[in-house]
Amino acid sequence: MTPLLKVTDLTKHFPSKNNKIFGKREFVHAVDNVSFELNVGETLGLVGESGCGKSTTGRLITKLIPTTSGSIEFEGREISKMKASEFKELRPQIQMIFQDPYASLNPRHTVGTIIATPLKIHGINPGVDVKKQVQELLEIVGLNPEHYNRYPHEFSGGQRQRIGIARALALKPKLIIADEPVSALDVSIQAQILNLLQSLQSDFNLSFIFIAHDLAVVKHFAQRVAVMYAGNIVEVSDHVSLYASPKHPYTKALMSAVPSADPDASGARERIRLSGDIPNPIDPPTGCRFRSRCWKAQDICATKPPLLQIGKSMVACHFPEN
Repeated sequence: MTPLLKVTDLTKHFPSKNNKIFGKREFVHAVDNVSFELNVGETLGLVGESGCGKSTTGRLITKLIPTTSGSIEFEGREISKMKASEFKELRPQIQMIFQDPYASLNPRHTVGTIIATPLKIHGINPGVDVKKQVQELLEIVGLNPEHYNRYPHEFSGGQRQRIGIARALALKPKLIIADEPVSALDVSIQAQILNLLQSLQSDFNLSFIFIAHDLAVVKHFAQRVAVMYAGNIVEVSDHVSLYASPKHPYTKALMSAVPSADPDASGARERIRLSGDIPNPIDPPTGCRFRSRCWKAQDICATKPPLLQIGKSMVACHFPEN
C-alpha cells in the first residue's frame, strides 16, 4: 500500500543569531535526517522533550517553512521543492491545528470570517452559501451555529480550539498536523477535544500527525509513535509495543518519567534520571546524539546508528534494550 505521506532524510538548519558579518557561519540543527511514513486513516504520534524538533517537522511538512534538504512525498508527489504557486493545489489537503487557541485566531475577525476565509481563497463550493457551510462546520465541531458573528475573545480556550479545528476541516483535508492541540487547555477539556478529533478521523477518514510531549495523551490517540531526540528520530513503534517494551535507552528514560495513577505501580517502576545536558544544537555530537547522556554509550556510538527493525520497532541504537 502506498503511504499517504513519506518523509525521507528531512533536514532543517536555521542560521544562528550569533552569526557575525565575518567569520564562519553557524547553524542550529533543528531537524536532521528525519524519515517516516504515514498511511491513510492512521495517526502517528511525534513525541519528545521540548526543543527536539517536533513542531519544526510539522511546519516543514505543511510548508510553513522551507526545508534545508530531504524529501516530502504526499500521495506520491514530491512537495518539498514545490513553489507556492504549485503547492496551492495541494494546500487544502494538508492542514494544521496550532497549539495556542488564543494566538492562532485573529481577534479582529468574527468566527464566520475566520472559518470562511480558506473557503474563499481556495474557491471551495463557490456556488454554495458560505455562511451555511461555516455554520455546518461549527455544528460538526460541537459549537452553536448561531455564534457565527461572535469574536474569539467571547469563547473559552476549548471553544477556540474547536474553531481552529473547524477552520482546518473546512477545506476537507486528507492530512492534519495537530501541534500539541490540547496542551494549552484544562485537563477537563482535553478529553473532549481528543474525542472530537477521533470522531472526525472516523467520519472523514483523516490522517493525523499528532505532536505532543504528553505521552499519556499520545497513547490514547495514536496508533504508531515516533520518538525524537535532538533533531533525530530514535525509535518508531506501534503504541502498545512502545509503552510496554521501549527499545531505545532514551525512550526507556522517557517512559520512566510518565506519572502513574497507581501508587503501587509507580513505586515499583525504576525512575531513570539522565545526567548531563541536552546537546548544543549548533554543535551536536557526532554519531548518536544521546550518547553524551546514555548509560550504555561506548566508542562505537560515535558512529551514527541506522534506524533498523527490531521486533515490532524501528530503533536507532547500537545497544537497544531487551
